[in-house]
Amino acid sequence: MRATTPVPLLDLSAQYAPLRAQILATIERVCDSQRFIMGPEVTSLESELATRIGVKHAVAVSSGTDALLLALMALDIGPGDEVVTTTYSFFATAGAISRVGATPVLVDIDPVTYNIDPEAMAAAITPRTKAVLPVHLYGLCADMDAIVAIANRAGVPIIEDAAQAIGSTYKGSPAGGMGAFGCFSFFPSKNLGAFGDAGLVTTNDAALANKAQLLRMHGMEPKYIHHLIGGNFRCDALQAAILRVKAPHLAAWTEARRLNARRYATLFRDAGLLERVVLPVEPQGSYHIYNQYVVRVPRRDELKAFLDARGIGNEIYYPVPFHLQPCFASLGYARGAFPHAERAATQTIALPIYAELSFDQQRTVVGAIAEFLAADGQASPAGAGR
Repeated sequence: MRATTPVPLLDLSAQYAPLRAQILATIERVCDSQRFIMGPEVTSLESELATRIGVKHAVAVSSGTDALLLALMALDIGPGDEVVTTTYSFFATAGAISRVGATPVLVDIDPVTYNIDPEAMAAAITPRTKAVLPVHLYGLCADMDAIVAIANRAGVPIIEDAAQAIGSTYKGSPAGGMGAFGCFSFFPSKNLGAFGDAGLVTTNDAALANKAQLLRMHGMEPKYIHHLIGGNFRCDALQAAILRVKAPHLAAWTEARRLNARRYATLFRDAGLLERVVLPVEPQGSYHIYNQYVVRVPRRDELKAFLDARGIGNEIYYPVPFHLQPCFASLGYARGAFPHAERAATQTIALPIYAELSFDQQRTVVGAIAEFLAADGQASPAGAGR
């Protein structure tokens, strides 16, 4: 086996090092204040992120999953209701729908963008549909012109799962600003990550913002008077304070990720691999933030093992679509129901894309893939059968 310098999938230490002193001072400030739940750090974060994202209202919460739950609860979605969403995403997308007692109605994806197929979404709407929930997967906005038109015809709201898409735009409109609600995650590996769990709900509707704020704290206003049955979705002040330090750097980090995506395109082209490796796309009018850099390759699982053996970071998002998950067996979907999602689940792999990734590290990644494919010259081209 040829020796290869390891390349991590994500190097959070490289991001942390230049901000260390400022972050530690911020943590000390919060500790000295002894205000750990909500408070001025949270309200300041909300105001700053609303401006940065380009929405009127932002409600900081305890996680991206809780952001989805809160949005569904604020729209009074519950038992007997249906929500149309993709079968190909992180589990929380469909899990949150089930947790409020509603039924996730799953549909297939566009095989090029991996986002929800609007035509399939339209076909899945019934009189019981109470919302549609597109995901802006991997940092690329879904086809929102089509989705907004479908939702308007059906008379249902849109909840955007923008957990992976902070800073992404679609024809000038921000992710999280095109539906009734946008839902963001600040899980540490996200483009803007906390030092634990945190999330955000966005909206341009003042009444919905007020309702989300109320539900976030057990429906309570004032203290001990509960108007609604909400939950404990409050944001920690420590997480808010850390995010306030990191958020001003988000645009630069995003541009570095975009530069790395362009470098990958050049490296794969120069290596003669574009017929074997299908790269991410950025449709006209979209601004991709590359929360993940996902490629489609032949013999994906063998390639993963090859990269693992050389210490080259990689990840598979997502190997089992929702309709094949054991907990959703009662929904009645069979294998083969959503072929594009099923093929993506077996053919795609994520490569390192973080902002601090060097060109030399990218050359190592592409060189290893070229080595694997050279030894696998008889394999079918990536994307065959799409």
